[in-house]
Amino acid sequence: MTIEPLLLDKEGITIDDLVTVARSTREVGVSSAGEGRVARTSALIERWVKEKRVIYGITTGFGALCNVTISEKDTRRLQENILMSHAAGVGNPLPETVVRAIMALRVHDLCLGYSGCRMETIRYLLAFLNHGVTPVVPEKGSVGASGDLAPTAHLGLVLIGKGEAFYRGNRIPGSEALDQIGLAPLALAAGEGLALINGTQVMTAIGALVVNDAVRLSKMADIACAMTLEVLMGSNSEFDPRIHQIRPHPGQLVTADNMLRLTEVSEIITSHEGCARVQDAYTLRCAPQIHGASKDAVAHARRVIDIEINSTTTNPLIFPETEEVRLGGNFHGQPVAMAADYLSMGLAELGSVSERRIERLVNPQLSELPAFLIKQGGINSGFMIGQYAAAALVSENKVLAHPACVDSIPTSANKEDHVSMGTIAMRQSREILTNVESVIAIELLCAAQAYDLLTETRQLMAGKGTREAYRVIRRHVPYMAQDRELYKDMETMLNVLRSGEILDAVEAAVGRIKVVG
Repeated sequence: MTIEPLLLDKEGITIDDLVTVARSTREVGVSSAGEGRVARTSALIERWVKEKRVIYGITTGFGALCNVTISEKDTRRLQENILMSHAAGVGNPLPETVVRAIMALRVHDLCLGYSGCRMETIRYLLAFLNHGVTPVVPEKGSVGASGDLAPTAHLGLVLIGKGEAFYRGNRIPGSEALDQIGLAPLALAAGEGLALINGTQVMTAIGALVVNDAVRLSKMADIACAMTLEVLMGSNSEFDPRIHQIRPHPGQLVTADNMLRLTEVSEIITSHEGCARVQDAYTLRCAPQIHGASKDAVAHARRVIDIEINSTTTNPLIFPETEEVRLGGNFHGQPVAMAADYLSMGLAELGSVSERRIERLVNPQLSELPAFLIKQGGINSGFMIGQYAAAALVSENKVLAHPACVDSIPTSANKEDHVSMGTIAMRQSREILTNVESVIAIELLCAAQAYDLLTETRQLMAGKGTREAYRVIRRHVPYMAQDRELYKDMETMLNVLRSGEILDAVEAAVGRIKVVG
């Protein structure tokens, strides 16, 4: 079956669309309608340059140099200069998946027809996506206002045969990458250099991938919590819908429902009904309230990203219907920055509460299980240091969750006197997400080990969803009878979590694990 190319100019591009482009080799293209929009605006730019109209960034300098008028003969040189001078990024390259998402978003924005970029330039970006050329883009250097100028300038350099790119696993000069796919260096037209770099595509691309993975992670947090609840002899009565309907936060409602379905028909839970324990610890009993608030944070970030990926964030804006130019500030990343900081806090809390459940699992005074979930303690340390690793990651997240958007350092001779730091905020979200994935993976390992220890003498069946999670875990990681290299188990568990195998098996048994929105 032939899969049709994904048209990047379509109305209502989704996060799923973007993830598909970023993480697969699906062909991309632009519709004839999109080409028409691009042609109308680029023709206007060409005419205005000949008429010697003064238009910011097209026939003037940039930022604090906006009062410098550029002659017609120098407009092309101006666009090349902006790429070279603004390519001042530092640090490790962004992952290739992120850069592919950036290029897809840039194509989408340009094809909305407000920038004046030519179709020829857009076709180069499409060729990069379809033939596997990924510009090397340093991850640091953007302040998130006037767009993600530094990183996107690195992307644009490859179009003109400069900079560097990844191609078939090799890092090569931009000119060589163009030659590999049969393209000559592009000669930019008036306004195109600015159109290529002015926008929020870097922070938005990172955000789209983080939100996509955060949805999965929030589901996995519920699964891990449900497993821990069972082996710590907790109750699922605290998930009674009546409790949550009288405090109906969306995330709280869906988490309580998830927990009930995951632990449905659990013989472990029913085995201790009527015991002396009155209430479970907050990390178990308040899972709907804690996990639910994090789900609400993820849902908010998703709404913001949905809007941003379907927006034009360049400047100046060309309105071809009325042949007008408007200077605005759609490039300012504040909406994305604030959503990123909120998302960071939500994700960090999923890791924080998970680490406290890990502590309850490995602490015999709290679990009534063998210390550190291993027999012959002393000669064996079991999962002792797994909890250390989780604690380290959670502590690191406390620093990373400090909001980036509240810190602004003016740039461009104080012309840009408030900036968003949105790309920093989204990079922090991505790092926190990665850390929390490892914490949840450790909790899953500990919960599966505890299940084996708990049921060693009593054959009790886990809940409808938790037993499926346990089965998948044991397909990949065996029971730990004595110490072995723990990092290998942790790496395996992390890869299984990311693969979606546990989630697929659980959802096949209990239905969709719900999120908000």
